[in-house]
Amino acid sequence: MSLARIRALFYAIWFIFTVVCVVIAMAVKNSSHRRFRRIWGRFQRYGIGYDIQIIGTPDPRAQLVIANHQSIMDIVVLEETHPADICWIAKKEIADIPIIGKIITLPKMIQVDRSNPRDLVRIVHEVQQRVSERRVITMFPEGTRHRGTQLLQFQSGAKAIVSKLGLRVQPVVLIGTQHIANSHDFTVHSGHVKIIYLDLLDTSDKDWLQHAREAMQAVIDENETAEA
Repeated sequence: MSLARIRALFYAIWFIFTVVCVVIAMAVKNSSHRRFRRIWGRFQRYGIGYDIQIIGTPDPRAQLVIANHQSIMDIVVLEETHPADICWIAKKEIADIPIIGKIITLPKMIQVDRSNPRDLVRIVHEVQQRVSERRVITMFPEGTRHRGTQLLQFQSGAKAIVSKLGLRVQPVVLIGTQHIANSHDFTVHSGHVKIIYLDLLDTSDKDWLQHAREAMQAVIDENETAEA
């Protein structure tokens, strides 16, 4: 077994342990969910040994953040660094996991039942509620993790939510997270992560989501070329 896979095994144990710890902390002190999640993210960085470079700025006007998705570390680094109280749109299957799923339910993340095409009405209502509580909705429009450097096609969920609520949207590009923790190869490495914030999108353009994907892909390509 390679060193990277041995590290992955130890990190999987560490990850589950720290999730259970933060779930207990959130259950005990209901008012400090965001602080506990930020500390949890920081502990993942200390446990693996990577550094984070932030390029650009989280726009305080943004109500929805869309990001590319390559690794569980995408969630970890945004939980640690984003200044707002993030509200993830997450798969219902995660919330259904005993104990671990409380990381979704206790801080009132929004669950998506992908088997129910009529679930959008409830999701829009919950998004509206969280935004009224000054939380920033965060989602992966690809819908699942991708391998390599090419983004998958964006699903229509983000566009449907924005068309209903008129949210202000900021894209963010995450570089290097797949190298840190790669679930496909079950490896963990130390390294460097970039979080690159793009400008707010013009959502009056009917093709804004496709334009966002193109802009994000251009940033990924530029960074891959620079590191080659």
